[in-house]
Amino acid sequence: MAKVKIFDTTLRDGEQSPGFTMSIAEKLQMAMQLDDLGVDIIEAGFPVASDDDFSSVRQISKKVRRPTIAALARANPKDVERAGESIQSANKPRIHTFIATSNIHLEKKLEIGREECLDRITQAVQLARTFVDDVEFSAEDATRTDIEFLCEAVRTALNAGANTINIPDTVGYTLPEEFSSLITTLFKEVHGLDEAVVSVHCHDDMGLAVANSLAAIDSGARQVECTINGIGERAGNASLEEIVMALKVRKDLTEHHTDINTESIYKTSQLLSHITKIHPQPNKAIVGKNAFAHEAGIHQHGMLKDKMTYEIMTPELVGAPETRLVLGKHSGRHGLNNRYQELGYELTQEKLDRAYKFFTMLADQKKEVLDEDLLVILRHGAIQEPGKFYKLLDLNVTCGNELSTAEVKISYNSIVKEGKAKGHGPISLTFSAIDKAVGKELIIKEFEIVAATPGRDAVGVVNIKALINENTFAGTAASTDIVNAAARAYLDALNKSEQSVS
Repeated sequence: MAKVKIFDTTLRDGEQSPGFTMSIAEKLQMAMQLDDLGVDIIEAGFPVASDDDFSSVRQISKKVRRPTIAALARANPKDVERAGESIQSANKPRIHTFIATSNIHLEKKLEIGREECLDRITQAVQLARTFVDDVEFSAEDATRTDIEFLCEAVRTALNAGANTINIPDTVGYTLPEEFSSLITTLFKEVHGLDEAVVSVHCHDDMGLAVANSLAAIDSGARQVECTINGIGERAGNASLEEIVMALKVRKDLTEHHTDINTESIYKTSQLLSHITKIHPQPNKAIVGKNAFAHEAGIHQHGMLKDKMTYEIMTPELVGAPETRLVLGKHSGRHGLNNRYQELGYELTQEKLDRAYKFFTMLADQKKEVLDEDLLVILRHGAIQEPGKFYKLLDLNVTCGNELSTAEVKISYNSIVKEGKAKGHGPISLTFSAIDKAVGKELIIKEFEIVAATPGRDAVGVVNIKALINENTFAGTAASTDIVNAAARAYLDALNKSEQSVS
């Protein structure tokens, strides 16, 4: 049985997908959770892309010590040098350099020939080795590359000093049997490849990223590049949780393993969703809302007899909540804390007190507080957000056939400000009243209301993206009162804009 290294690229390839941008603080928080999850390598970013990317890689390198921290670089000196500088403080640094090798990329994108491509590989890998001992080389668009030239590119990278060779299915083009054959051919034709680590990086354009990754493992790949919730460019990357659990559940066939702490999978997925405000689809394998839900009568009958009739893994194995907990307004702190422990969360007394305050408010509005409610409370009630400049003190909105009105009272660094507005639409009026109170006007680019819990008395989460001083900031808040949640989401965006200049 061989170990398969898990190379997580949530913070790099994952963040490149539209809508998944993270701040430096959020990336650090996510990196720490990936450390707890047990990933072997964290690709922390693309340092040459921006100053923020460089800073986030450097911060992660300083503070996340167990896993290897990788920085991405194109095969040119400027990229490699910037990457090397960003990971100087890492306990186990890696430079991941790449260049396209397919004819269409060489001719149409890079406008260079094969000889120049090989020269760039040599120069980039050799330069990277002056910064670190651990260098990974990727042949971008490998699955559409002429096999003889791909072999030559891999030989060149190995001769220049690369320790890991990554074979990406960059555009999700290959099929499992074809990809397996490609990996087998590379091992056969490239002398010394068996002394390096062969990695694969598959995209999900045809829904085959996980299948292709597993096929490559079966043919000798020992590193898989993947992301939490399968996020990434276009249709996404191979899903970390699906690969890890496929190897674990079917160890009778694969005979391979990872060092992932599977009980932290659900928590990691939830954290990413909280940070990005984008949740996996309900039927997403392993971490989707319905992954362990059973509605059909036949299924329920089987589950009551033996859970193995319809569940090939237990929710506990990935840290997911299994049963709905009936909690109401008569429940105390002990009961609340006990349920959070069952869900995998250890709360400090301070966090528990804040969660309980939010919980009692919600319990007054709902007959039953569910596990989904508890997770919303944890994110929006128990965890205290730093640096809140604006706080909502009071909100009064009247609606009817005539014109509606909204009145707000807001605290700004202990100074109370008030605003009023009249017109149509309670949420729009609330935003206008806040604008008058704070003396600013936000341009709403995106507005989303999500029912975070089931039922008519659901907790609603409001997510907004607002343009403030030519920069876009995300805001979020939750409540059974959706107008109140909208107001606090609006202020959340304002607070983030204040933090960015403070």
